[in-house]
Parts: sequence; C-alpha cells; structure tokens
Amino acid sequence: MKVLITGAGSYVGESVRRYILAKDSSFEIDAVDTMNDVWKQADFSKYDVVYHVAGIAHVNADPKMEPLYYKVNRDLTIEIAKVAKAAGVKQFIFMSSQIVFHESRSLKAEVLTKETKENPNGFYGDSKLQAENGIKPLGDEHFKVCILRPCMIYGPNAKGNFPRLMKLATKVPVFPAWHNKRSMLYIDNLAEFVKQVIDRQLEGTFYPQNREQADTVEIIRYFAKAAGHKVWISKLFNPFVWLGSFVLQPINKMFATYYYDPKMSEYDFEYQLVSFEESLRRVREVRG
Repeated sequence: MKVLITGAGSYVGESVRRYILAKDSSFEIDAVDTMNDVWKQADFSKYDVVYHVAGIAHVNADPKMEPLYYKVNRDLTIEIAKVAKAAGVKQFIFMSSQIVFHESRSLKAEVLTKETKENPNGFYGDSKLQAENGIKPLGDEHFKVCILRPCMIYGPNAKGNFPRLMKLATKVPVFPAWHNKRSMLYIDNLAEFVKQVIDRQLEGTFYPQNREQADTVEIIRYFAKAAGHKVWISKLFNPFVWLGSFVLQPINKMFATYYYDPKMSEYDFEYQLVSFEESLRRVREVRG
C-alpha cells in the first residue's frame, strides 16, 4: 500500500507515518510539503492513498488571518483532492476537526451526537467545513473520500493546549475542582484509526476519540502528583471559573464539558488501543 502524506513535517503526519511503518512493512509512506506549491511536483499516480494533514491549526483568531485560513484549509484541500482523483488515487483522507460543529464559548455542557448539526462559530471551523463540502462531491466508486473529525489530539512532544496544561499542573499552588468531560484522542489511537481506514478502504465521515472522556481536574492532579508538586484542588475556587468564563475564552476551553457521544466513535474494528491513563504515562515519560 502506497500512501502520500500532504503536509510534510507535521506532528500528526509524522506520528502516523512512524506508527504505521513500525506496525506493517507492506506500507510505503512518503510525505510532501505543501508550502510554496512544492506538492505540485509530486507524482500522485504512484499512490493508492493521499492522507491530507496540511492546514493552519486553531491558534490565531486574528481577523487578519481569516483569508489565509480559507486559502489553506479549504482551497488547498479541494485542489489537492482534485489532483489526487485525476491521478487515479483510490482514497483521500482529510483531517477535519470537531470544531466544524462549533467551539465552546460558555460553560454550558454539550454532548455532540449524530443528530447535532454543524454550526461553526469561527473561521477555523468554517474553513474546515467548507473544505469537507468541497471534496465530498468528488467521491465515487473509484475515489473514496474519508473525512476525520478528531477532537483534541495529544501525545509525546505534541504542541498546543495539552502541554500547556501539563506545565500548569507543575506550577500552580491551587486549582478549582470544576470537573468536566472532554473528548480527546491519543496520537497512537489516531494512527491506528488511520491504518484501519486505509486497510478497509473506508469512506464517509468519522469521529475518532479515546474510549474514556478526559477531566481537566484529573489531568492536573495526575501531572502534579507525577512531578511531586503539591496543588490544592478545591471547589472554593469554582466561582472564579464561572465569573472568568464570561470574559476569558480560554476558561471555557479548559473547563467546559464538550464531548462526542461515545456511540459516534464505535466502529466494527478496534483502534482505542491505549487507555487514557496509559497515554498520560507515556506523555509524562517522554517529557521526563
């Protein structure tokens, strides 16, 4: 099986590549950069599958960045999918995002189900959703379009909110006991999911997540204990979470309950190979 990853050097792309190659020697996986149109020099006809991970991550809400988000997350995705189809590629896998539904903007608990309608409330989610809508019509019996809508991805050496949460756990003396539930996806569980999708030549929209939901408070407790750091976790500080949620969006990201109904992520194959507790241990060990 020959696979081309569009988005060379990305954390997800490189992690998935290493995982699959270590597990199955029948795979050949290359990666190509999407910056400066380098990908246009690649011969797509050599590949069975294109795994498209290139995109601008949800890190900058500056309105000036909006055109670039659509150019990269939407336009580039559609262009590469069309080139892949014309070259005879059999399957196109697109890394979309849970945020196509919307991003938490309050502490109101939400459970996403199969009946939940997409309603992005920012240009990151909207650019991903428009990309989905642009590539779906390309699908047919010879070109299978597979859309992944993962929740927060984390793992050893990952960037983003999770490592910041780990660092916070080793610094703060107190933390609110505001328990929540969040969908999260350990990188090896994602990699196994991608492998299964390729092996089975699947098409459609998928919602991979860990078997267990995460709790911000318990993550803080785990990493504080592992670092030998004492942190006082108490409900006495919960009013500050509630008040802060009205003025500080990061508070809602950290403490809101927002997760996929577990039934959305159940398939006729096993991919949730690493438990949440084991994933935390692996991340801690690599971090040292």
